[in-house]
Amino acid sequence: MFVSDFRKEFYEVVQSQRVLLFVASDVDALCACKILQALFQCDHVQYTLVPVSGWQELETAFLEHKEQFRYFILINCGSNVDLLDILQPDEEAVFFVCDTHRPVNVVNVYSDTQIRLLIKQDDDLEVPAYEDIFRDEEEDEEHSGNEGDEGSEPSEKRTRLEEEIAAQTLKRRQRREWEARRRDVLFDYEQYEYHGTSAAMVMFDLAWLMSKDLSDMLWWAIVGLTDQWVQDKITQVKYVTDVGVLQRHVSRHSHRREDEAHALSVDCARISFEYDLRLALYQHWSLHDSLCNTCYTAARLQLWSLHGQKRLQEFLADVGLPLKQVKQKFQSMDVSLKENLREMIEESANKFGMKDMRVQTFSVHFGFKHKFLASDVVFATMSLMESPEHGSGTDSFTQALDSLSRGNLDKLYHGLELAKRQLRATQQTIASCLCTNLVVSQGPFLYCALMEGTPDVALFSKPASLSLLSRHLLKSFVCSTKNRRCKLLPLVMAAPLSAEQGTVTMVGIPPETDSSDRKND
Repeated sequence: MFVSDFRKEFYEVVQSQRVLLFVASDVDALCACKILQALFQCDHVQYTLVPVSGWQELETAFLEHKEQFRYFILINCGSNVDLLDILQPDEEAVFFVCDTHRPVNVVNVYSDTQIRLLIKQDDDLEVPAYEDIFRDEEEDEEHSGNEGDEGSEPSEKRTRLEEEIAAQTLKRRQRREWEARRRDVLFDYEQYEYHGTSAAMVMFDLAWLMSKDLSDMLWWAIVGLTDQWVQDKITQVKYVTDVGVLQRHVSRHSHRREDEAHALSVDCARISFEYDLRLALYQHWSLHDSLCNTCYTAARLQLWSLHGQKRLQEFLADVGLPLKQVKQKFQSMDVSLKENLREMIEESANKFGMKDMRVQTFSVHFGFKHKFLASDVVFATMSLMESPEHGSGTDSFTQALDSLSRGNLDKLYHGLELAKRQLRATQQTIASCLCTNLVVSQGPFLYCALMEGTPDVALFSKPASLSLLSRHLLKSFVCSTKNRRCKLLPLVMAAPLSAEQGTVTMVGIPPETDSSDRKND
């Protein structure tokens, strides 16, 4: 069932208990976990944290810990499957599920005792009515079982038998009609998968309701939302709407900080809303590298071809940026060039068909030196979490979780370096796939398989990295192909997971659909 009062029905329930946290391996889940950890630390709540990256891991972890806990919190996992059927928990177990995956499983929605859904009701859920999905069969059984013993006349028995057969036939027909309607209703409800409000934003709302929202929590909520946008999990309209919500919180925190004595302390966190360039990591990279390795610019300019490289040179010339300046670190560029850089790039981008070059986003200053855009932190955290250099998945999860704390900026900077490597490898792999025609049409879908021995193939063995590569590859393929039908097809992509076991990671990406204002680009 849906929880209406998060404070009373969730937080005050678990506040005096030991709880087990199951956290999925994505940046939004990590941010929600950080906010909840901060709240638990304030109120001295005992908890155990277990990262999970699939249903098998969730089942194994639950079986291992189910005897020690009564309350379980699932972040970004569990809402879109029948939890009670999968986990087979004891009747005393209670699951609080904060998950962005949609649609929500109808059994979880109508479970009144064990499943509590921490999901915003203002999301467009469109859950089917209870009577359309579930039907009570006890009355039918009682009605059919209690007849036939009374009366003695054969004619009365025959008449009663005929009436009973007619009634049962009618009930069976009604039952078949109801089951057909149920199938149609469930098909309409479950045929599309999508994502709802960020889990980090949901947890921040809880902290705000309890007047325990700190600047760090607000920043984690911003990073959680930005992760959804970077990975195309939400629409542009949803992103802009949620940015507006967080912008009001940023203004409130800014006014509150103005009255505090430590507003200019060395370790303070200052969050600001801004329109910035849609270029990955450009403030920690060179502008040239960022232009070449950002999906949006690489796809629109078609940088995998010689013609695309020529267009890049023309674009930089139109902006008025010397190559010497563009190819050095952004921080080392002439101050005179950086002053109006965003306006200059946006103006030239419009001429080259890149009308969405500036986006609404947030930045944070830690002290006087360190500045990060929300997308920078998303790329860094994702790279740390899926980096092959850490031994186990738990170690990578811990590294990524730690990098979100402002006291671990060295880990965040390390994540930025890994992200640069990941972005370079992504664009090089896209160029290789397009130039060697590895993307092939298999009838109702496009297919691409990375072979063992492909450069940097190990970087794409994890789901999030492969999903990002697949989305970027599909965008680039759509920009390069002249086949209109291929532009409407989904992409299925495979990458080697373990050469010893012969396993692969596979992802499916829906068709690349442009909004109406971009179709004429």
